[in-house]
Parts: sequence; C-alpha cells; structure tokens
Amino acid sequence: MGKWVVPVLVSLWLTGCGEQEWQTKDISGLMPPLEFTLTDEKGNTVDVESFRGEPTLLFFGFTHCPDVCPTTLARLGTAIKRLDDDTQEDMQVLFVSVDPARDDPETLKEYTDAFGPQFVGLTGDKEALDALTRRYRVTYGYGEKDDNGNYDVSHSSAVFAFNDLGEVRLLIRDSDPLEAVVADLERLADDT
Repeated sequence: MGKWVVPVLVSLWLTGCGEQEWQTKDISGLMPPLEFTLTDEKGNTVDVESFRGEPTLLFFGFTHCPDVCPTTLARLGTAIKRLDDDTQEDMQVLFVSVDPARDDPETLKEYTDAFGPQFVGLTGDKEALDALTRRYRVTYGYGEKDDNGNYDVSHSSAVFAFNDLGEVRLLIRDSDPLEAVVADLERLADDT
C-alpha cells in the first residue's frame, strides 16, 4: 500500500463519522434566539411561547408583494410538502408583515391560507416590527404612494430557520437549491 493510502482512508473515515453539515447557510450562534410580541392573523397578541416546541421558519414581507413573497412562500410550501407527514405537521412558517397599514389579521389569514396550514401571518405596530427586524438585522422601507395610494415595500428575501427551542440555525436564501432546503428542514426537525 502506498504512503498516501492510509491518510486518505483515515480522512474519508473521519469525514463519514463527523456530523452532517447544513446545506444552506449555517448561522448557528450568530443571531439571538427567536423572540417577539406581535399580533396574529386572529387578532390576538402572541409571543414566541405560542410557537415554541416546533421548528420555525421566519420570513418578513407583505401581502401586496408582487414577486418575492409569493415565490418564497410557495417554495417553502413545496419543500415542506416533500417532508414526511409528521415532520410536515411539526413545521411552522411565520410570515411577518412589515406593512401593518394594509395587512390586517383577516388579510394575513387569507394570504397565508393559500400556502398551507403551516403558515401563520403575524404583524405589529412599528415599534414591535422595528424591534424584531433589528434583532435579526433585517431592513424594510416604504416606497412613494402612487395616485391610487398603492406603494411598494422593500424587505429581505431571506428566511431564518430556528429549531424547536427557538435557537437560530439557518439562513435560507432564494439561491439555495430546493433539495438542500428539504434536506435541511428534515435535519432541523431533529435538531433539539
């Protein structure tokens, strides 16, 4: 056996025995745990304790979004549908609207229902939204109103993934392959 064979075999063995790496962006320990007080799509004030105990995906957007929000949420819905039934039931997606002037609870519920039972709409006043977006280093802003009073809202397209303890694990981007998202959601479901 050549001199290089043993080190290569040891390296392959160690790689195989090591913990699997996340396939999307690992941000474990880089952000604080999930924490908020917001209004849900039933008009109730809720905090993070209402959602603790299940893997949670957090996405900021607004219901009048023409492209990023529906595309991102539909993609998450597709990924979740590829999980086994028990994992699907445990997964939750919190869609936080940064447009509370137009996104009342009824509008949020109608919007999130289109994507599946795992999707929950949340919003709050400017102070609550600013506290949450600052916590996760996300920005949002409002465009100029047109003649009909419509306006656009700029926001991040990233999805934050938390384990069932509310600890941040991943940043899922729209450039991540769907297979990688599915694999990481499966792993997230087992991460406690």
